[in-house]
This record gives sequence, C-alpha cells and structure tokens, in this order.
Amino acid sequence: MADRPNEQRGRENPTLNRNARMGAATEDERLLQSPAVQKPPVVEFTSTDPWRVFRIMGEFVEGFDALAKVGPAVTIFGSARVPPDHPQYQTARETARLLGQEGFSIITGGGPGIMEAANRGARDAGALSIGCNIELPFEQHINDYVDVAINFRYFFVRKTMFVKYAEAFIIFPGGFGTLDELSEALTLIQTGKVRDFPVVLYDSKYWKGFMDWIRDTLLAEGKVSPEDLDLMVVADTPEEAVRIIMEKAGSVLENAQRADVPQHPVRHGLIRNSPPRSAEEAPAVTDPESPAEPHKADAQ
Repeated sequence: MADRPNEQRGRENPTLNRNARMGAATEDERLLQSPAVQKPPVVEFTSTDPWRVFRIMGEFVEGFDALAKVGPAVTIFGSARVPPDHPQYQTARETARLLGQEGFSIITGGGPGIMEAANRGARDAGALSIGCNIELPFEQHINDYVDVAINFRYFFVRKTMFVKYAEAFIIFPGGFGTLDELSEALTLIQTGKVRDFPVVLYDSKYWKGFMDWIRDTLLAEGKVSPEDLDLMVVADTPEEAVRIIMEKAGSVLENAQRADVPQHPVRHGLIRNSPPRSAEEAPAVTDPESPAEPHKADAQ
C-alpha cells in the first residue's frame, strides 16, 4: 500500500467545524446549555428541545443504517495530536493492519493522529475503514483513509455507535476524549450492559499511573471491586494486542462475511453522499435532505 492515499477515496471534511462555518456553538453545546442562562430566550424552551429530539433521532437512524453491515469490528481510540512520524502512530497502524488481516473492520473517531493511523492500517489490510466524526468548536476533518464516514453532532450518539458495532476496544495513549471512551466502556462492562467485551490498553508505561491509581486508591478505598481490575488488559506490541482480542472475541469471525470496501468514500450525516467527480472537486456542502438536517429553524 502506497504511503499517499488515493485522492478519490480520501476527502477533507471541513463541514464539521460549525464555529468556522457559522460562528455558532456546536449542537452539543447548545443541547447542554441551561435554559436559564440562554440570552436572549429567542423561543420558548419547550419549542426548542423537542425539535432537537428529531435531529438526535435522525442521527441514531442514520448511524444504525450506515453501520448495519460492517461485520465484526474493533474500535481503536487514541490521541488526535500524534503526528505520522511518532512511534505510537506506527504501532496503531500496524495493530489495525493485523486486525484487518484477521477479518475485523476498523472503527475510529475519523480524525487525525491515532485515529488516522488505525484507519490507515485498515486500508493497508484491505479491511473496511470506518470513521465516526464529531462536530467540534475547532477544526476536525475526516482523515484520508476512511471508507465509510458518519458525521455526528452529538457525542452520546457517536459513542453508542462505537460500542454497538464493535467486538472490542483498543485504547492507545490519549487525552480527555480517550479517557472518556475508556471509562464509559468500563462502566458498561461493570454494570453488565455489554458482555464479553475486551478492553486493551496499549503501552503499559503510559497507563501505569492510571492502573496504579485504580489499584492503590479506588480499590484501596473500596470504590471498585478486585475483579474490576480484570476489565482491562495491557499490551505493549501490536501482536500482543491482536492476540488478546482474538482469544477473547475472535470467535465472532467464524462464518462471518467480510464487509465490502466501497470504491469511493461513503459519507453519512452532514454532507452529501456521492463519489467525487475529480480530485479537484470542491468540498461537499451541507445536505438539507439528511435526516440529521431538519428544516425547523428553532432546531439549529
């Protein structure tokens, strides 16, 4: 696989930067803002959030529809700030490549850094590469190695897709967002909402302080149970990470049909879903017919 992506398959997705496009807050920010502090109250509270529910419903429907046939998949998380020449980028790429060769599709957040590396590794293996991107106040675009992109406004909808369509998580070094995904996965497993779901922490040196804190503070004070320490497994090589997942979740690959890889990127959500006409084609525009794009002004 060449280092440079096929220009027809990887396209920048600038539409997620709502602040740059419209000078407005993201939908997550608007949703979580208390009605008491909204200035001025342009419309009644009951006229705003009920309409927003339809947009949320549309995102769920579109996400479920887009990912229904991805087959067995592994979700890989990690920092968006890791450059391509960083060792963590290379190991994430190799880990995804090995998983792809085993028959797994690869799901990421669709952005740069570790996410790009994992999508790139999937592309190396000829496996389906999926990116679930999110609208942020700052620029985040779909990386050049995503085959199926789903663009979300709401974090909680996006996080549902990460769990629902994956058989395992691999958590590479990352920041608050990575920790958020990790803690949510552990909570779902601990409470029995998902079962037989391996969570692999990559790089024992990076995660040592976190694991020590869980053992020496949370466990010591009775905030977690001893068996909760077994909800995570640490790996230090791509081969080790893949071995753990194959041992705990590899059975799902038996008789499973490998997901088809589209010739051109397939986009769902905020932008039009059509193959580019040329490498010079302008970025796609907001799709007014998307179920995530209602026409009601008070839902914006």
